[in-house]
Amino acid sequence: MDPATFESRAAIILTGLGFDKVTIKKHTKDMSGGWRMRVALAKALFVKPTLLLLDDPTAHLDLAACVWLEEYMKRWDRTLILVSHSQDFLNGVCTNMIDMRMKKLMAYGGNYDSYLKTRTELEVNQMKQYNKQQEEIAHIKKFIASAGTYANLVKQAKSRQKILDKMEADGLIQPVVPDKVFSFRFADVDKLPPPVLAFDDMSFSYSGKPEDNLYENLDIGIDMDSRVALVGPNGIGKSTLLKLFQGILQPQKGRVIQHTHIKLGVYSQHSADQLDLTKTPLEFVRDKFSSVSQDFQYWRQQLGRYGLTGEGQTSQMATLSEGQRSRVVFALLALESPNLVLLDEPTNGLDLSTIDSLADAINAFNGGVVIVSHDFRLLDKVAKDIFVIENKTATRWEGSILDYKKKLAQAVVL
Repeated sequence: MDPATFESRAAIILTGLGFDKVTIKKHTKDMSGGWRMRVALAKALFVKPTLLLLDDPTAHLDLAACVWLEEYMKRWDRTLILVSHSQDFLNGVCTNMIDMRMKKLMAYGGNYDSYLKTRTELEVNQMKQYNKQQEEIAHIKKFIASAGTYANLVKQAKSRQKILDKMEADGLIQPVVPDKVFSFRFADVDKLPPPVLAFDDMSFSYSGKPEDNLYENLDIGIDMDSRVALVGPNGIGKSTLLKLFQGILQPQKGRVIQHTHIKLGVYSQHSADQLDLTKTPLEFVRDKFSSVSQDFQYWRQQLGRYGLTGEGQTSQMATLSEGQRSRVVFALLALESPNLVLLDEPTNGLDLSTIDSLADAINAFNGGVVIVSHDFRLLDKVAKDIFVIENKTATRWEGSILDYKKKLAQAVVL
């Protein structure tokens, strides 16, 4: 490494991960957990190790930083091992996949889509061989059972039994064990006529001063059939807009139009914000919905529908993983029966199959949805309208989320 290039190389990596001229000079002790994770990621990339291990590297990045990291890692000329829940990122970066299941590791060539295709083909063949072997075993057993005491048949039966014993000794073909997929649904709700939630000529700043405005003269409306994705860099004001929708923050100018029967459901970027971490999931949902039922068995079933089972239900929530806490929040969302759902980074901590289940739930929901996410694949599946947050307003993107990704990729500096 040439020390003369240290500062420029560090600046390229930090800028790519979302730092600007102000945040790049900030002390790490003054940063949030998400920004500290970016610093740790930048440090790992900067030293260019022989072996780089990344555990869910896109979890706290915005879309632009995800695209930058994908483009950067495509050119990585050393060994990389990563765990990720972003199918888009795995497809863009990986040349080999290792599948962990049933206490075994299985290697596949190609990216995630190639792995999925190959694995599906192998499992189809495995089930064909399994069914064929089971038919053969059933046929042999039927012959042995019908042999009776006839001398010539008894000899044949013993011979067949030896074949059966050898098959078992060699190891029988096992059936494919399907993945546990947790499908869930938001409750059906009554339709509300528009406008359900809208801003009319809205301006907002945290200081209250016009010169500090995050938004100026914003007009945007959300209805029952809306599937709106808000995109833009971290710190631009996406989560702030969701708080304005909720009424947690009040605009300095303009009107907030809300239907009288609106019922908002919120998934926070930091799921812990919505939970009492001193309680177990069972205690929390039972206490929150005490009028529905006091029966622990009833709440066990409700949480089980969202993939939280066994000890996950009875452990203090402070000890649960991010993904487990997310499942509690999704259970709460469904139980509250909202007619408009605000989702702020809902995929953090979720595995790929659960993200697919979330997409299915959003598409089946007959209420409105506003989503902020760094997961291109989820947005591609659910978003009907994409609004880019920039220049103190929200501008409709005329194109798909993958078109937006291409635009971000063109702006990448490596």
